[in-house]
Amino acid sequence: MRINTNVASLNAQESATKTNSQLSSSLEKLSSGLRINKASDDASGLAIADKLRTQASSIGQGISNANSAVSLTQIADKAMGEESNIVDIIKTKLLQAATATTSTAGHDAIQKDVVKLLDQINNIGTQTNYNGISLLQASAASTAATTALTFQTGETSSDTIVTAGAVQANVSGLGLESLHTATMTQTAASHYLSDVDASLNTLNGWRADFGSTQNQLESATRNMMTQQTNIKAAESVIRDVDYAQESANFNKQNIISQAGTYAMSQANSVQQNVLRLLQ
Repeated sequence: MRINTNVASLNAQESATKTNSQLSSSLEKLSSGLRINKASDDASGLAIADKLRTQASSIGQGISNANSAVSLTQIADKAMGEESNIVDIIKTKLLQAATATTSTAGHDAIQKDVVKLLDQINNIGTQTNYNGISLLQASAASTAATTALTFQTGETSSDTIVTAGAVQANVSGLGLESLHTATMTQTAASHYLSDVDASLNTLNGWRADFGSTQNQLESATRNMMTQQTNIKAAESVIRDVDYAQESANFNKQNIISQAGTYAMSQANSVQQNVLRLLQ
């Protein structure tokens, strides 16, 4: 019997070291809620999970972008809706001026009303914006037409939704500039009725474009939300710990650790029996 090297004790220590390492790993997973806490836990799984997380984050930003774009289209639509109401009122005023029962003084009063209403259309065109972005004309200082707006609604550069563009919802864009400076008479009022009808058709066309864009954005949002949910679920399967399974594993390693400690003590006590031979 050899006592210089306690092989049984060394074996027990080696097993205890491995068990304690597994026990620490199990505790780390249970405390963090993650099956993969470092690359060594599952290198390929970590790479896939990180890619899925990036994809989910990108789609999440796309959802945010789309929701902001929906708000933008709603602002533009409501503003043009108010302009449409003003144009309706202008048409009513023109119909009033186009009849022979309206006096000269009445024509003058109607002209003042029409000018004020047209000024308000210009005010709406100038003031309507989203986060400083003019929606009904090129800018607050320019009455030219807008350019198309591109909304990023996905994780790649091609995932975009674009507005129709070329909106010029002001007196100039609606073709009512001459009405703004006209002298109101019965004949003039009758003449401008067709111009007002054309301006209403133009406004309705722009509103329809924004409405279609809004529907497209809302559809894209719903699709992205479904994608994000599924991607997060896929990441969870790879990255998150199964508490039931890991708790069972922890209890198993804990029992093995306790048994190993007992085995180590027994391996050391066996060496004491050699002393009896020397007595």
